[in-house]
Amino acid sequence: MEDIEEILFTEDQIAARVEEIGREISRDYAGRTPLLISVLKGAVYFLTDLSRTIEIPIAFDFMAITSYGSAALQSGVVRLIKDLDMEITGRDVLLVEDIIDTGLTAGYLLRLLQARSPASLHICTLLDRPRRRILEALPIAYRGFEIPDLFVVGYGLDYQERYRQLPFIGVLKEAVLQESRLLRD
Repeated sequence: MEDIEEILFTEDQIAARVEEIGREISRDYAGRTPLLISVLKGAVYFLTDLSRTIEIPIAFDFMAITSYGSAALQSGVVRLIKDLDMEITGRDVLLVEDIIDTGLTAGYLLRLLQARSPASLHICTLLDRPRRRILEALPIAYRGFEIPDLFVVGYGLDYQERYRQLPFIGVLKEAVLQESRLLRD
């Protein structure tokens, strides 16, 4: 694809790692039925593939959030626009994320979920970009890949609602980002 600088993780690499995480979750939650919660839209690909690799009973539900303004990426200011359909009190909850970056959005979601008294609450993220972390104390139990501070797309991750469908995770060319910035100015 012409907008991609390089492929960080191929479809096969992603599938292998997702399968490993599924085995870990199956082992760690044996005898229980964890509730996997995904934030729409980015983590849907990961949640779908992950759920197929978990060998114990699971349930899943969805939340949707929106960011306030262009500073939201740095501020972590978000608003809930779709809440859970299921009750989580007393349940083992696993927040399934596509990427943990600053940690501010994940922190917001954890506070929101913890207030509902789950039995346990942890994070499963496909990508972790710790270099940009502002909120350090996150209960990340499962991590797919650690990535450098690059703008990545594919496998659910988007840029302006594009590139989600790519079967790999790639680095978006800087020229694409610059072009978009010029159009907004």
